[in-house]
Amino acid sequence: MRVAVTGTPGTGKTSATERLDTDLDVVHLNDVIREEGVYTERDAERDSLVADLGALDERYADVDDVLVESHLAHHLDDLDRVVVLRCAPDVLDARLRERGETEGADLDAREREATENCEAEALDVILGEAVRKHGQERVYEVDTTDRTPDEVAAEIEAVLAGEREPSAGEVDFTEYLL
Repeated sequence: MRVAVTGTPGTGKTSATERLDTDLDVVHLNDVIREEGVYTERDAERDSLVADLGALDERYADVDDVLVESHLAHHLDDLDRVVVLRCAPDVLDARLRERGETEGADLDAREREATENCEAEALDVILGEAVRKHGQERVYEVDTTDRTPDEVAAEIEAVLAGEREPSAGEVDFTEYLL
């Protein structure tokens, strides 16, 4: 089985996947990008790496029994299931600011990034990308807003065990934009 756990930064991907009880090999894609140099350039304005998605897809094309975690994981080909973690934008904003997202950047850059991530969450950006690439029948939404990392991990485990039906489109945070 090939599974992606994806979502806007701050939705709880790493915290939840670190608590999973699974036989799948769990890969934290952002670590691979950074530690193994799988990127095409550094975005100086955002102080971030631009992932080489083609190289990542090639690297994992023939890997089975893997769970890949990252806000980019849904871009990989031939996934059996895609779990999209979601979080209410106001809670997401607090999480991002609490963890000091882009800590090396100036305050204005951090605020811009937090705002961009909250707007992307309200607009279902990652969910839409996942559904377009993999089809609604392979995408599962999990709202992490009021759940602990252990509760989110249990939801992911239910997806892995086939105990949940696909659920793309059930979470709606568009009121944040009003």
